[in-house]
Amino acid sequence: MEMASARRRAKHSGGDQIVLWGACVLISSLSLLVAAVSSGFGAARITGEVSALVRATSGVVHAGGDGDGGYCVEDDLSSMSVAGDWVRDAVQHPLYEPGQCPFVDEGFRCRENGRPDDEYPKWSWRPRRCMLPRFDAKKLLEILRNRRLLFIGDSIGRNQWESMLCMLSSAVTDKSSVYEENGNPITKHKGFLSFRFRDHNCTVEHYRSPYLVRRGRPPRRAPKHVQSTLQLGAMDLRAHQWKDADILVFNTGHWWNQERLLQLGCYFQDGKKLRLDMSIEDAYQRVMNTLQEWIQKEVKATKTLVVLRTYSPAHIRVTNNEGCATETLPELNTSRISLHQWPGMLNPAFVASKSHNVPKLHLLNITLMTAQRRDGHPSRYNVAQSSRMSAGQRADCSHWCLPGVPDAWNELLYSLVIRRFL
Repeated sequence: MEMASARRRAKHSGGDQIVLWGACVLISSLSLLVAAVSSGFGAARITGEVSALVRATSGVVHAGGDGDGGYCVEDDLSSMSVAGDWVRDAVQHPLYEPGQCPFVDEGFRCRENGRPDDEYPKWSWRPRRCMLPRFDAKKLLEILRNRRLLFIGDSIGRNQWESMLCMLSSAVTDKSSVYEENGNPITKHKGFLSFRFRDHNCTVEHYRSPYLVRRGRPPRRAPKHVQSTLQLGAMDLRAHQWKDADILVFNTGHWWNQERLLQLGCYFQDGKKLRLDMSIEDAYQRVMNTLQEWIQKEVKATKTLVVLRTYSPAHIRVTNNEGCATETLPELNTSRISLHQWPGMLNPAFVASKSHNVPKLHLLNITLMTAQRRDGHPSRYNVAQSSRMSAGQRADCSHWCLPGVPDAWNELLYSLVIRRFL
C-alpha cells in the first residue's frame, strides 16, 4: 500500500517522481533484506528489524556487489548468500561421494542410513551478482599450511566442520594422514575436536559452545528454579584457545529458544545481576556485543579472519509426523518462504570500530538460502537402518545430510578465505 501510494503521488510532480521512486526502491530493498536476515522471535516488530539491519551495516561486511558478473570479492559476501539461486549441478556436485568420507558421524550419513533419493547433494548455490570461484581443495590446503581453522558453536557448526573436513580430505590420498590429535572419534561431544592434516601441518577444529558465552552456577540467593545462568558478558572459558587461530567461524542460534532454556533451568545473568525479565532477543544481542568486544580486544587484525555464520533454519512440522522426510527438492520460489516460522535470530547490530587495528567481523548470512533446502535434512535417516525402529528415535529436521547443504556454506567461506590470504 505504501509503495502504491507513493507511485500515485509521484504522478503529480515530475521532480518528486524520482525522489519517491527512489524511496519505494529503498523500502522494497529493506523489506527483502529484513526477510532474509530475520528468522523469527515470534512476530517480530518490523521497525525493530529494520533498525537492527541498518545498524549492522556499519559494523560488519555486508552486501556490496558491483553486479559486473566477475568473481565474488570481499564486499559481495552478504549478497552471495541472499541474492542467488539453487541450481542443479550433477557435474561438479557433490564435492565428495556419500560413504567415501570417513569424517562424517552416523547422524549425517543419510545415504548410508538408507535414504533412497540422491538429488539433495546435486545442487549448487549461484549468486546473481558475481561468480563463486570453483572450490579447490588443494589450493585451500596450501592456504591453510601451518595455520588453524576453527569452527565454534553448536552441533550445526559441527555439521559445517565435518563438511569442511570432507571437502579438504578429498584432495588427500593417504586418509591416515588426517587424524584427530587426541584420538577422539567424531560424534556428539562437550569439548573440542581437532583434526590435523599432517602433510600441511594445519588443524581444522571444532569447539562446542552453543551460546558462545559461559554457562555456570547461578548467583547466591537466586530463586530455586534457577539452576544455571548464561553469563552474557563473559566469553566461553576456552576462548583463550581461539584467539590465535588464523580463521574463526562462529555460529549460534538453535539453543536460543524459551523451551530449551526452561528445560535447562537456565536464565540470563549480566555481570552479577540476574536478569529474570530479559527477553531472548535482548540477551542474544548482548552476547553479540560480548563477542565483538572480545574480537576487538583479543584477536589480531593482521592475522585472523573472523566470520559469523547466521542461523540455519530447521523445517519441523508440528502437524506432520514425517517432518521433512518426504521432501526431495529445494523450494526454488523464495516468495513461498516465511522465515518467521523458525525461532531464530534477528540480524545482530554491531558497532563500527574507528581503529584499523581490529578485525572486521564478516557476516555470512546463509539463513534465506538454507531455508529453501527443506530437502537436505537427515530426517529419519539419521541412524542406521537396523536401528530405525528403536524406541525414541526421532526425525532430524535441524541438521543436514553430508554431502549436502553445509558444503555450500563452505564454498562461500572458501571465496572469502582465498580473497583474504592469496
